[in-house]
Amino acid sequence: MESTAPNPGLIFDTLISYQKAAALNAALDVSLFTSIARGHTTPEAIAAHTHTSPRAVRILCDYLTIHGFLIKTAMPPSPAYALTQDAAIFLDEHSPAYLGSIRLFLHGGDIKDAFNNFTEAVRTGRTALPGQGSVDFDDPVWQSFARAMMPMMMPPAQFIAGQLAALNPCRVLDVAASHGAFGISIARANPAASITAMDFPGVLPVTREHVGVAGLNAQFSFLPGDVFTADLEGPYDVALLTNLLHHFSPEKNITMLRRIRESLAPGARVMTLEFVPNADRISPPMSAAFSLVMLGSTVEGDAYTFAEFDEMFQAAGFPRSEIAGVPNSVQQLITSYAA
Repeated sequence: MESTAPNPGLIFDTLISYQKAAALNAALDVSLFTSIARGHTTPEAIAAHTHTSPRAVRILCDYLTIHGFLIKTAMPPSPAYALTQDAAIFLDEHSPAYLGSIRLFLHGGDIKDAFNNFTEAVRTGRTALPGQGSVDFDDPVWQSFARAMMPMMMPPAQFIAGQLAALNPCRVLDVAASHGAFGISIARANPAASITAMDFPGVLPVTREHVGVAGLNAQFSFLPGDVFTADLEGPYDVALLTNLLHHFSPEKNITMLRRIRESLAPGARVMTLEFVPNADRISPPMSAAFSLVMLGSTVEGDAYTFAEFDEMFQAAGFPRSEIAGVPNSVQQLITSYAA
């Protein structure tokens, strides 16, 4: 039986992983991927186009090639580079699927600060951030989220809109509407839909801006407040809970879901977009690993399994829930039906 020799590579690679993030951030800062997409492929040409150092560009491009962002198409003494398929789709600023903006949220404010003292979170079982962490009322981090994360949320938003396109009437409560991508997608797919976008008062101006740019003001109303205390109005045919429940304990989620249930029409449904790990809690990797983000940034949050979500929904008056994968997303969609 072949044995594998001990190898500290994983340890070393993990401890210096900040270098990978720094390299990608720098490449995006100077529009390196966009420059290569425009046909500037040598270090000298890229440097001239991006106003950077040829030596630095050569070193950065080699590093990005090692880590799968670029392809080296010509070797020294005259190296040249091309974009991988993923880089061409997601990192070229002229691509409709450009995702470079998400780093402004993922590397800013509470999200990064939460891990500067992560040992304290492990010792105490709650975030080392002040107050309630990232769920403090009107935390500025959610304005950043609303401005930065819309591109990443569009594929699941369009998928959910497709699930609801034939529902008429379609009165929608979009809880923690943020960037507005979900309500906007539903409004585009169903001109008869009316959307109530709810979020903190500091976030809703960003939602309004995005709705206005989309030309959908007539289908929207805006409800400032906290889902735990505000008058939710209604009745609604659909409530959207996108990337919200993972911030709170099961008990708080049941309280929230009961309030939402009271605002719904008979036969209504709740569409919940979440990172849902399998029962083993180590797969699929991104959904399972998301629990660490919640440990670092919240007091009681977690990545919940489908069985745990189903139990919460049943306790709140939703006897049936279904789960489905979301195309072009690492998240899952849970649809829960009111009694």
